[in-house]
Amino acid sequence: MASATGGSGPDIAGADKVNMGFIALIVAVATIGGFMFGYDSGVINGTQDGLESAFKLSALGTGFNVGAILLGCAFGAFGAGRLSDMIGRKSVMLIAAALFIVSALWAGAADTSAHFIIARFIGGLGVGAASVLAPAYISEVTPASIRGRLSSVQQIMIITGLTGAFVANYALAATAGGSTAEFWLGLPAWRWMFWLQTIPAAIYLLALLLIPESPRFLVVKGREAQATAVLTRLFGAEAAQRKVVEIRDSLAADHKPKLSDLLDATTRKVRPIVWAGLILAVFQQLVGINIVFYYGAVLWQSVGFSENDALQINILSGALSIVACLSAMAVIDRIGRKPLLLIGSAGMTVTLGVMAWCFSQATMVDGSLHLADQVGLIALIAANAYVVFFNLSWGPVMWVMLGEMFPNQMRGSALAVAGFAQWIANFAISVSFPAMAAGLGLVVTYGFYAVSALISFFLVQAWVKETRGRELEDMTG
Repeated sequence: MASATGGSGPDIAGADKVNMGFIALIVAVATIGGFMFGYDSGVINGTQDGLESAFKLSALGTGFNVGAILLGCAFGAFGAGRLSDMIGRKSVMLIAAALFIVSALWAGAADTSAHFIIARFIGGLGVGAASVLAPAYISEVTPASIRGRLSSVQQIMIITGLTGAFVANYALAATAGGSTAEFWLGLPAWRWMFWLQTIPAAIYLLALLLIPESPRFLVVKGREAQATAVLTRLFGAEAAQRKVVEIRDSLAADHKPKLSDLLDATTRKVRPIVWAGLILAVFQQLVGINIVFYYGAVLWQSVGFSENDALQINILSGALSIVACLSAMAVIDRIGRKPLLLIGSAGMTVTLGVMAWCFSQATMVDGSLHLADQVGLIALIAANAYVVFFNLSWGPVMWVMLGEMFPNQMRGSALAVAGFAQWIANFAISVSFPAMAAGLGLVVTYGFYAVSALISFFLVQAWVKETRGRELEDMTG
């Protein structure tokens, strides 16, 4: 098991010269990937009417077109974790940025459902790569004492990207007169919703040229002079020399990273730390958060809100999410990761249960669901409270922990497996929602998410260990 040979070691935040300006630049650039993750995921919310009209989709077809990106995310996350061990974190992020651009152009121009699915799958490869590499990269270049706060920026940028997509979709639909109405060049507004993604994607690609490769990757590859140069710029010469030795020592007794590192060398069973990562990855999706972000507009329209109102509700949810993430960022290095997860699980259990009750009060009006005004208001408050609890806890904390909880030796492989599991769970939840909502009803569907949130509380208590303030070289599995 990879671990530091010198005990816990000094917190590098006590280095002779911490270059916070350079660290801030690195975090800002790396988390543009989080923004793209959010934008590419959220842009679909508000385009379903256009997709259904253009491609004549059934409920299951809509679910698959919406969820196609998530299969790409699963393979992108898995491939990125392993590929980053071979060619570097920065190099894989550059590839992801290029994939975002290709996907945005193709999705907007797609003339068949098959072409659209392929385009979104390509975008998913980029999203999956960015989702696991940005927090891992940030954790590898930041001091342990503030690592949680800086890694939490990833979730803030994800939500900012989601909100940006909601705002852009709302503006385009409002200007054109609806998502399916003609806009520039005589093309429907929903196509321009995808094409607008090329702007932040191009910014991400160019900005990545400004940041260095991860020093821990450089040490693994034997490029210690380059690693020392990067660490010197980050923390000063004395701390850089010490940190290179710590990283080298943590890897000295080990071999080249490989997937089998996830198994205990003696028992050949999956290591407990890997199970903990899988629990975090999968249950972040089983609580149903992306139903709000992918299907929010459709959901609120289905219970009586207009398209315009539904898109505005999406923006409100996004804004509340950002506030919640900022709150998590302020306290994560003070109270720790595990307490936030437990608070989030409890809060989501209650709010999802309230939403399920609200939908049980719905009546049918002209063939569609309708909530009475008072019940609709309760549902709206519960939904936004749920979003706040998620983004105060599981939203940022899962990404923080996946980026820091694994030992150096297995970080790439563990991220590959956990990221793959996270996106497969996301795909399963997202694709199944239209059929579950239609076949089982919203009460059973949201009841399932509530039960998942309750189960997550006890799993966190049993499996997750606190990582606050620990150096990456001290992580064991």
